[in-house]
Amino acid sequence: MAAAAQEGHAGSVRVDSWIWCVRLTKTRSLAAAACRAGHVRVNGERVKPAQAVRPGDEVRLHHAGRERIVVVSKVLNKRVGAAVAADCFVDNSPPPPPREEVLALGLRDRGTGRPTKRDRRELERLRLHGSARPGGGA
Repeated sequence: MAAAAQEGHAGSVRVDSWIWCVRLTKTRSLAAAACRAGHVRVNGERVKPAQAVRPGDEVRLHHAGRERIVVVSKVLNKRVGAAVAADCFVDNSPPPPPREEVLALGLRDRGTGRPTKRDRRELERLRLHGSARPGGGA
């Protein structure tokens, strides 16, 4: 009987639940919040958390500073292990930035204490890749 209940959900599932089940986000509430904020697109359109996804749909998720582009190959209504989850979608995402560049951006020497206002502004300018105004103003 339980197998028949799962068969009924095999056609489609909520997008927030699917994103969480295939481990693109850590929690379902984070997936739902991303949908409400407009960071999730299914087939090019922004969606609400209850939008249904089916096999063949393209899901774009902007999360944790990068964009994930995946094509649904299987729908799940239950969170599964990482190995099984990897079989449920085709990942077309661009590669993440090299780890060394990400970590080296905001490092400070140990024991230097709290950053001054000037230090903090320099760090923010570096994080924004120089797009901040040079003279400040605030």
